[in-house]
Amino acid sequence: MKYLIALLLGFLAGVVIVAALLIYNPTAGTTRLSPLSVSSQSLLQLSYSGVTERSIAHTNNGESAAKPYPAKILQLWEAPVRKTDVKVANLLDARGRPVGFGIKYMSDSEASNLLQGKAIVDSAWHVVLPGRGSFFIEQSENYWGYLRNVVLPAHWSSADSWKGNWTGNTTAGPGALGIARVTGGSGEFIGRTADAVEMISARAYSTRIGPVSLEGNLMIELHSEDTLVADEQGE
Repeated sequence: MKYLIALLLGFLAGVVIVAALLIYNPTAGTTRLSPLSVSSQSLLQLSYSGVTERSIAHTNNGESAAKPYPAKILQLWEAPVRKTDVKVANLLDARGRPVGFGIKYMSDSEASNLLQGKAIVDSAWHVVLPGRGSFFIEQSENYWGYLRNVVLPAHWSSADSWKGNWTGNTTAGPGALGIARVTGGSGEFIGRTADAVEMISARAYSTRIGPVSLEGNLMIELHSEDTLVADEQGE
């Protein structure tokens, strides 16, 4: 019996140590300062709500905390897309004015490694700004900081929820310094390239319904030789 108790205690100690390494790993974390925030180039900022019910539409396999919206939207049960979320969101400019919409595709990545603090999602945005054009954003994102600081505390809470103020930079590539790749699609963006970073700000999360208060922000650097949004600075 004493050997069984020792084995169980050893197992529990191992679980605690691994959990502590995952949560308090000093080499893992989310960058809070955007690599583009210190840029001297023109920046286009677009924000959106990360709350499912405040989006135009959101769908997945129906098994995550963020349920598909609206209720009768088709779910992604097929094997190739079972680990994919699709969001259609209204996009606002820096002054909070509606300027367009974006479609975001998100899929779990095989590059994820929680022991290294990597909860990787491969994602792509198709951004449409009526009257101006469209462009695409390709990126890999690391949600480990969000999971560690928001989602896990919500599951540990007796209220099954979390409230606070957390902001993090999710973009982790594919460009250098953790920057996303932007490609112009139509209108004034056609043939153009740029860099981008996505950040999220969370204030409330529920284990039952997912994000309760969450805002996303896309920061797009417009190279000096481009004239994509010269009017942004003139406003």
